[in-house]
Amino acid sequence: MIMTFFRDERGATAIEYALIASLIGLVIIGAVGAIGDSLNGTFADVSAGLG
Repeated sequence: MIMTFFRDERGATAIEYALIASLIGLVIIGAVGAIGDSLNGTFADVSAGLG
């Protein structure tokens, strides 16, 4: 029974998928942050141009 437990790799696969998903999430958060800063500057320029 113990050897069966050590040979089972389903948990390792789940951990790998969780790591990949978390890395993708971090990349998305970073990209949204960068785009948000850029858009904020654009809206500030438009607001200054209208005022």
